[in-house]
Amino acid sequence: MALQHLTDDEVRTWSRQQKDEWWFKNVFRGDMAQLSLRSGFTGFILGGVLAATSLYIGAKTGISVGVGLTSVILAFAMFRILHNLGWAQDYTILENNCTQSIATASGYVVMPLISSLGAYMLVTDRIVPWWQMMIWMTVTAVLGVLVAFPMKRRFINEDQLPFPEGRACGVVLDSLYTSEGGEGMFKAALLAKVAGAAAIYQAIVSDGWMKLLQFKILRMDQWAGMKEPWVFHDRLDEYYYMWAVKAELWIPKILGVDFRALGLRLTLDAAMIGVGGLMGITVATSLLVGAVVNFAVLAPLMIQAGDIVQRVAPNGSLVPISRVEIVNQWSMWWGVTMMVAGSLTSLLAKPDLFLAVFKVFKRRKAAEPGSDLLRDIELPLWVSYVGVPVFGFLAAYFAHEFFGVPFLMALVSLPLIFVLTVICTNSMALTSWTPTGALSKITQFTMGAIDRANPAANLIPAGMTADVASNAANLLSDIKPGYMLGGKPRHQAMGHVIGILAGVLSCVPLYFLLFLPKGADGIRSTATIISEQFAMPAAVQWRGVAEIIAKGLQGLPTSALIAMAVAAVVAIAIEVLRMVTRGKFPLSSVSIGLGVVLPPEATFCMWVGAMLFFVLGKVYKTPGTKGWKYWVDGCEPVCAGLISGAALMGIGNAIVNVLI
Repeated sequence: MALQHLTDDEVRTWSRQQKDEWWFKNVFRGDMAQLSLRSGFTGFILGGVLAATSLYIGAKTGISVGVGLTSVILAFAMFRILHNLGWAQDYTILENNCTQSIATASGYVVMPLISSLGAYMLVTDRIVPWWQMMIWMTVTAVLGVLVAFPMKRRFINEDQLPFPEGRACGVVLDSLYTSEGGEGMFKAALLAKVAGAAAIYQAIVSDGWMKLLQFKILRMDQWAGMKEPWVFHDRLDEYYYMWAVKAELWIPKILGVDFRALGLRLTLDAAMIGVGGLMGITVATSLLVGAVVNFAVLAPLMIQAGDIVQRVAPNGSLVPISRVEIVNQWSMWWGVTMMVAGSLTSLLAKPDLFLAVFKVFKRRKAAEPGSDLLRDIELPLWVSYVGVPVFGFLAAYFAHEFFGVPFLMALVSLPLIFVLTVICTNSMALTSWTPTGALSKITQFTMGAIDRANPAANLIPAGMTADVASNAANLLSDIKPGYMLGGKPRHQAMGHVIGILAGVLSCVPLYFLLFLPKGADGIRSTATIISEQFAMPAAVQWRGVAEIIAKGLQGLPTSALIAMAVAAVVAIAIEVLRMVTRGKFPLSSVSIGLGVVLPPEATFCMWVGAMLFFVLGKVYKTPGTKGWKYWVDGCEPVCAGLISGAALMGIGNAIVNVLI
């Protein structure tokens, strides 16, 4: 069934009251179940699980992977099966929509852990207690919900902005519930099969799972004499290196530097292949360009020049050159410069996003009086008018108490929240892109100019404004499908809060398990936040900006300063070319910079995934054919299966290692 919507002329000429009346009479589904006990519980469980995968992928790539459509397909399939078995009534379309809203909120709430909070701990060498993390993340995320709702009627009801990601979710939901469910069950089955295969592969390459199977279940250490479990190496080149060392064969080097020291490894990572399929060929190619330029060209030159060297650890031992040392000692500076310059250039090239701040005031003054037809459906505005000051004060108080931010500075940063939220929401509404990374730097540099000595004074307020703006923009994107399908916005607002709690409760303990494990002495250390497995590129970027603010450019080698200047010019040039060609230029400066701080083996895997689906999309062009159904229309379920299967099994491996 085609979803009803207003024409462009009606959107332009009708008053908001006329639009609300039309929606109420033609789209609103009355008392259809939406935020029910089962949809809330299902969303809470799915949100917690999918948020864990979001944390896992974010720590590896710095990229937020949306989980909304995945939750839609899973919830639809689960309740359709239960309904067919006679165990439950079928899920309504609005219950499913509420479930995806909860799950999506869970996925987005974890971002501070891999960005601003992670950077704060790296810079200050202080581990934030788990309960402080939970309170901080919950307060800033709920503040985002409260900030969003006064703008909901403006962006969705009145302007009818597209919100492409939210609209796509609404279209998928409508097709699932109006096509006998065959399409939804096919995609659910496809996702499940791929996730199962990815999970089996991830178990085979995981030491914990293999130890559990071979030593605890099969007892092979007792009857087969095994001392170490057999594990298939996901780093495929490991087999060559083991053979080459024994046979004294050629070890690949660049300017005398071993490929392994440069991080140039050949890895088969199912999750990264899935991420690449979702991100597309342009972003993946840009990541690969950044990795090749940095690790295959610049890093060997800088090692040869002596700007990247073995350093002495606090205990007196030599720290060998590795990918992490290359990034921390030299590459981070030009990579971060490219990301910041590129994102700010692309943001400043869209003045409409900034002008929208003033339009909000203007349009609100012009709003017509009259009875509020939707007063019992919308979230009451008084909730935001009371909640925003209260939660804003709480955020400033906790920033001072937990992180040592001067209370006045935390309060000063609060007005930026509204401006950044309007910009983020406009961007999300038009492009499904939230420029929180670029916008957070505005707060970071502003606060840093006031107090350079205290890194927390720029990291925490910047993280707060970014988290609030991101949550608000994503909430409005989640509400778009609800508006299209005739749901109650206040139910989605409550669902968003449930999702926030689910994400926080599942991911903070997981963060300590994966990134802050206790050492042999029972003490946790910030040194484990970044590892070969988890590069934490978003935290590296935030830390780099904080260190530039705190220390300036003093002490950096001349080569790093030159590289930063060149990176800034190249980033601006690339973004200008993208604007001139209307997005057809095949590179992204932000992605090139991100490729510098990501492990090159992960970058290559993502590029393989993107290229695979790009080629399959060219081969299977005809809608309805078997190949098209699997690899084009089924791209998202396949990629989601690769990500969820590998990520959940990888998380399980960490848990198994702790328990056995």
